[in-house]
Order: sequence, then structure tokens, then C-alpha cells
Amino acid sequence: MHHFYLLMAMFLFLTILAGLLRVFIGPTKADRMLAAQLFTTTGTAICLLLAEALQLDGVRDTALVFVILSIMAVAAFVRRLEPKNPGGEP
Repeated sequence: MHHFYLLMAMFLFLTILAGLLRVFIGPTKADRMLAAQLFTTTGTAICLLLAEALQLDGVRDTALVFVILSIMAVAAFVRRLEPKNPGGEP
């Protein structure tokens, strides 16, 4: 069964390479951020597949760190794009 996990991890790595193309050609910042989200989500899945295939518990912890960093990156991106003066308050 671990061969299946390794094969799926390689397939997911190829999707990361496809997402890298979107980062370079854009066209908008939101497209680039969504591609970065693809990296973190897919990277997490790859870590979990490798952890299961190779029986490495530490890699599962690394996947959790990827998830936390992903949430923080999206929050920072949204915070940066929100209007400077919402609601017309001074």
C-alpha cells in the first residue's frame, strides 16, 4: 500500500509544478495567492502521504505546521487587501 501513497505524492507534486506556472503568469495578486494556497494544501497532503508510506510521525507534525502557516498567510493577504478606511470612519 505504501507504493500507492508514494505514487499519489508524486502526482500531487506535479500539481504543485502546474500551480507554479500560475504564480509566474498571474495575472492578479489573488491568482497568485490562490496558487500559494495550492502549494500549502498540496504540500500538506504530500507530507501526510509520505508520513503514512514511510511511517514517520514527525512528518505529520510538519504537515500541521504547513496548515497553520497557510491560515496565517491567507489572513495576512486579506488584511492587506481590505480598505484602509472601512465604513467611512476617520
